[in-house]
Amino acid sequence: MEILAILETLEDVLEKSVSVPFSGKCMVDREELLEIIKEIRLKLPDDIKQAKWVKEERQRILLEAQKEANNIIKDAENKISSLVDEHEITKKAYEQANEIISNAQKNAREIRLGTREYADGVLNKVEEILSDTLDVIKMNREELK
Repeated sequence: MEILAILETLEDVLEKSVSVPFSGKCMVDREELLEIIKEIRLKLPDDIKQAKWVKEERQRILLEAQKEANNIIKDAENKISSLVDEHEITKKAYEQANEIISNAQKNAREIRLGTREYADGVLNKVEEILSDTLDVIKMNREELK
């Protein structure tokens, strides 16, 4: 900012001015000081405009950064939600798979038990028939004797 340079010039003029003994005051060239003040007045609006622009630009950048941060957070939340949903779907799929396997094992046990009972029943019936047949054969042999 040029205004700072002009203020430094003003300080230099005051420091180099002649001191009035025993008063703490100094003598300055009025025309030189008025010229510096005039220059400050001319430069001040430009510097104020530039400072205002810098402030507005800073504000715009901050708003833009905030929007981008919000978008990143929203995207992250959506991704987390998606991953949680996928996890829930996978969890439910495993639960269903385990349930299907459990039902299949139960059905296999029931079929095995049913098959054994059926086979035992058939063999029992065959045994009865064979026993009756054996009794008939024994009776027929006895009759032949």
